Amino acid sequence: MTEQPTSHEGRQPLAARPQERTRPRADSAGSPAVPAPAAPSVVPAPNGPPADMQDLAATARREGDRLRFTGAATRRIARGIDLDEIVLGLCRATVPTFSDAILVFLRDPLPVGDERPVAPFVLRLRRTDRLRLAEDSGDFSTSALLAGVTGTSLSASSLTSPSVDPHTDLTPASELCEVRPGGALSEVLRGVRPVFGDSAAARAALPELLGADRTVPNGHRAILAPLRGRRRVIGAAVFVRRPDRPAFEPNDLLVAAQLATHTALGIDKAVLYGREAYIADELQRTMLPDSLPQPTGVRLASRYLPAAETARVGGDWYDAIPLPGSRVALVVGDVMGHSMTSAAIMGQLRTTAQTLAGLDLPPQEVLHHLDEQAQRLGTDRMATCMYAVYDPVSHRITIANAGHPPPVLLHLGGRAEVLRVPPGAPIGVGGVDFEAVELDAPAGATLLLYTDGLVESRLRDVWTGIEQLRERLAATAQLTGPDHSPPLEALCDDVLDMLGPGDRDDDIALLAARFDGIAPSDVAYWFLEPEDAAPGRARRLARRALSRWGLEELSDAVELLVSEVVTNAVRYAERPVTLRLLRTDVLRCEVGDDSPQLPRQRRARDTDEGGRGLFLVNRLARRWGATRLSSGKVVWFELPTRA
Repeated sequence: MTEQPTSHEGRQPLAARPQERTRPRADSAGSPAVPAPAAPSVVPAPNGPPADMQDLAATARREGDRLRFTGAATRRIARGIDLDEIVLGLCRATVPTFSDAILVFLRDPLPVGDERPVAPFVLRLRRTDRLRLAEDSGDFSTSALLAGVTGTSLSASSLTSPSVDPHTDLTPASELCEVRPGGALSEVLRGVRPVFGDSAAARAALPELLGADRTVPNGHRAILAPLRGRRRVIGAAVFVRRPDRPAFEPNDLLVAAQLATHTALGIDKAVLYGREAYIADELQRTMLPDSLPQPTGVRLASRYLPAAETARVGGDWYDAIPLPGSRVALVVGDVMGHSMTSAAIMGQLRTTAQTLAGLDLPPQEVLHHLDEQAQRLGTDRMATCMYAVYDPVSHRITIANAGHPPPVLLHLGGRAEVLRVPPGAPIGVGGVDFEAVELDAPAGATLLLYTDGLVESRLRDVWTGIEQLRERLAATAQLTGPDHSPPLEALCDDVLDMLGPGDRDDDIALLAARFDGIAPSDVAYWFLEPEDAAPGRARRLARRALSRWGLEELSDAVELLVSEVVTNAVRYAERPVTLRLLRTDVLRCEVGDDSPQLPRQRRARDTDEGGRGLFLVNRLARRWGATRLSSGKVVWFELPTRA
């Protein structure tokens, strides 16, 4: 079929060819009457074809044009992915070739799949389209068809509300129609087949659809076509022609029926897909952290972007988990595939990683247990993951990798490097060992963990994308000078700006960590032998450290709490007890021993000689907790350094 011109001017519509006949009037039931005999033809020249052969050829051409138009129009409708694109495809495919104007009404709300429609049956105007002229002839315009309620021109627009499911709710809109059971409009919609606008059924139904004072003006030609999906009617379309065009023919009803069927089935599929994608996207977002912790010695920022509409639901996740000793675990992972299953598996792996991090296992051990968990979920549950632990006291970071893209470290001064970490096998493969590397994490440096959606697309391979990311980070850092690091939030936004059109094939998770560290002068660390004199020595050491830091006002509270916690540790420890004080915006005290038994707070009886230590800690400390380690446990508490 010859490509249709984009301009409407100088173009002869399909149904307006000179050889087409005017459609005879329909009977009262809405079915077309038998066509009247054709007017006598001009007698052909003696050497020309007979008149009846000319009529047959003209009819064949018209039917061929209809078939070609119907095929092109249905292909245009089928190209739509979401609801708006499908409705727009119907409008653009029919105006002006098939009609001069179209009005599309859809059920509000649209039922999804097998769910029961909400009563009452309400149709809402979803879209209008019309032939644009320099000046509308006569009183015809789409606005004129609907004038009387809003007084405004109804342009094509998406009418959605952000407060509810955006894929099924069409509010707010300016045009509503409640379909009365047993009414004329209900009967036409239930009949499924399109009807002419001047049929008895349409003359009764159109005022109900458009409003009692808004009908198709006299002299216009119209078709009212129900939109029926797989299980029920979901809307209606009204096709309108100007008086200067030939009326619709009976075969045009077949064309309208084809267009309505393809549109309704496409809308059914789009709504179902949209609901599934919406639920999966919400499921995935609820499994991501609402906010990141801001532990001492490191600043964190993150971004998450879903993929394009065609594959937007994935299994990317990120996390930051505080660990004992002011350390923090940084995690980024990517479950293979795009589905609700991927999002659900992501949630299970993230929960497992949080649990393993709470045990303070080495990074390679965490990945090993994640691999075992993935195999328990199924042999096809594959994922990549990067797990890193940053220690702000030692200014070191330990990284283990399971088939994930390598992290990029941006140094203070603008140098960016791709860290060399063992690639490892993806989680779920089974039977493999994971390695960990320990690297320097200098103060002022920024570590960037990300998923492959940031660096890989149809337009570039993963290693090209990683190099572009490294160059982008270096260029951004150069703008702030050698002595300052770029703001962390702005850095994340700038990284995402490197994505161009066509680069959103996969979802993206991004986690950035700015290493500030804790200065050695703000840390005090001791070993205490597990003996009766340990609590007294701990009090003296803590008092000296607080005096050195100018925090004498905390001495009484710290000495009391340190004495209680150390006393409890000495009771169960077999090896030396550790005592560490860290001064940041709070004073943190950590007492570690080799017993895995966690302390439990209880209310002591009046006759008990002990059991009040944790009660005092709970009352005096701003926060406190206990963490089980592979080598024992750590009990910690925090006090504010400023009143």
